[in-house]
This record gives sequence, C-alpha cells and structure tokens, in this order.
Amino acid sequence: MGRLIMWNLITLDGYFEGEKNWDLDFHEIVWGHELEKLSIEQLEKAEALLFGRVTYEGMAAYWQTAKGVIADQMNSIKKIVCSTTLKTADWNNSTLVKDNIPQQVADIKSKSHKDIYIFGSSILSETLIRENLIDEYRICIVPVILGKGRPMFPSGLPETKLKLSSSRSLENGGILCFYDPS
Repeated sequence: MGRLIMWNLITLDGYFEGEKNWDLDFHEIVWGHELEKLSIEQLEKAEALLFGRVTYEGMAAYWQTAKGVIADQMNSIKKIVCSTTLKTADWNNSTLVKDNIPQQVADIKSKSHKDIYIFGSSILSETLIRENLIDEYRICIVPVILGKGRPMFPSGLPETKLKLSSSRSLENGGILCFYDPS
C-alpha cells in the first residue's frame, strides 16, 4: 500500500497562499535547484497526484502549457481530482472522484503500490486530516512572514501529534520538514 503524502510550501506564519487563490509569489524565495531536484524525485516515486478542484484547475492551466522535465512528469502522471462540483477532469490522465471522497481516497490508497501526493488543496487536505488518512506531511517553510492569507492548517482541526522524521535547510533559507503522525 502506498502512502498519502501532503506536500506544501508555507510561510513562517503558516500561510500556504496569499489572500487570493494562486497568490504564491513567496514560492520564488525558495525555488531553486534543490527544490527542483526534490520535485523531480517525488514525481518519479509517485503513483498519482491528488487534488481538490481549485488546485486541479490551477495546476492544469499552468502545466499543460509548461515545458521541461517537471512539466512532462506533471502532464503524464495519474491525477485524481476530488470535487463535488466539477463536471469533467480533462487534463491528461485525470480521474474525477465526486462522492464519498474520504472512503474513495482510502480505497485508492489501499490499492496503490507507490506514494500518492497532495499538492496544495487545503480544503481536501483538511478533510483527509480529519479522517486520519495522511501518512506524511512534507512542508517547506519559506523564510517570510506574509501577514495575511490562507492558512495551511485552519483552526478547528483535531489535534494531531507529529514526529519529525527528518529535516534539512536549503541554500536559499528554506527548511524542509518531514513529519509522520505519531
């Protein structure tokens, strides 16, 4: 069985995006050869990517016209989009999950042979955290205080104790943290 891994970049004050969808300029602070290498490695080891609707639409709009190794991987990998409102999922190799999302994600996870990654998708992640379906949290802390935006972990989530399995600093000041639920 594969693991379900949440992968996100967050600001020092806990935001994964600014006040609007796709307000991600702070990502440029830490983007470089180290995160590019990690991104390629993660995609090579992944069986699929799991998205909520908003992240799926934004990723599809960006990656379908992008060029390079990561773009090729993003466009070819299996994608699962969880949405009760989306009518179709037309990005190459995409499957739409509309009903009983936590149970279907658990079923997909149990049948996978490799890891499944969640990128962004805070609303979906919140649901999966509540259902205790996330096996690892990979967070890159970006050295910036944004002051406002959408928090990665909104208030009201159940307490979830985590164990730091590894960490490393990036040359540009970011910190990669790998946490397992304890």
